[in-house]
Amino acid sequence: MVMVERFPMDIPYGWFFVAYSDELKAGDVKTVEYFGEELVLFRTLSGKAGLLEAYCAHLGAHLGYGGKVDEEGIRCPFHAWAYNTEGWATDVPYAKKMPPILSRRPCMKAFPIVEKNNVVWAWYHPEKIEPFFDVIEHEEINQIGAGEWEELDRYHWDILSNPQEIAENGVDIAHFRYVHGMDDVPEGHTTYDRHLRRSIAEGQRTLPMPDGEMKTFPTRVETVQNGAGQKYTRITGITDTLLMVLATPVTKDKCELRFAFTHRKFDKESMEYNIARMAIALVIGQTGVEGDIPIWNHKIHRKNPILCDGDGPIMQFREYFEQFYLPVEQREAAE
Repeated sequence: MVMVERFPMDIPYGWFFVAYSDELKAGDVKTVEYFGEELVLFRTLSGKAGLLEAYCAHLGAHLGYGGKVDEEGIRCPFHAWAYNTEGWATDVPYAKKMPPILSRRPCMKAFPIVEKNNVVWAWYHPEKIEPFFDVIEHEEINQIGAGEWEELDRYHWDILSNPQEIAENGVDIAHFRYVHGMDDVPEGHTTYDRHLRRSIAEGQRTLPMPDGEMKTFPTRVETVQNGAGQKYTRITGITDTLLMVLATPVTKDKCELRFAFTHRKFDKESMEYNIARMAIALVIGQTGVEGDIPIWNHKIHRKNPILCDGDGPIMQFREYFEQFYLPVEQREAAE
């Protein structure tokens, strides 16, 4: 049997979800697998998150199994070497003289980390290039604590796919009828600006009311792709909803996909609250992402597909996404 390579592309670079902030407490140490390798995620006692390669630079012990947070770093369970969140060895407790190399450079691979939107984001780049764009912050999530927006409603799937295939779904106009049963999907207006892709669609949506009556409401859908790892959608109309789409590559052909929703707070008996919950259920269920997952799990990536005029701007999207695989020298030359 001839095995087909499902995805010819590598892991793209960008900012990616590695944890929800409120699920990583001070002193926590967690083993995670992202970007094709085992990693250790921890939070120092002062609250700073760190993500390092899992295996100690000394003799290779796994920091995720028995490693402990000690003040502002993590200690190896084997010989108690200590590393800070930037990968520098800060202490070898039994050494009379620290190895000179430890003062010259970090000896553990560390990933740049930022925390925004109640998410711990890690920057991945195969050439270890430092971040050159930022995570976009969402005011809606900042207002959750003030009681204006609902707590995040979170969903998680393990998918045999990659971030490009998942994101391409949004521009594949034809599949909305045949997978999701939708008769009409407004294409809207899309702009591309370096690492940013923005689309805005305005139209009407008909929804069943709690009493069974069908009502039509004006809606506006704004979607932003910020690099390979941050995508979000704002839906405004009778209710305001924010959806974060968080697709993190485990390997080149396996992803963790998370959806995190918030919407304006309403009385739980109100029509607005029921419509907001109904809209989320439509996005999650067979009419939404759970209709896509069986296809993603088994499809391949056709580099040169045969397309027709009803398929949507698939090749334009792929041209945009290609930048997240380019070596930095090629990216700078293209600019």
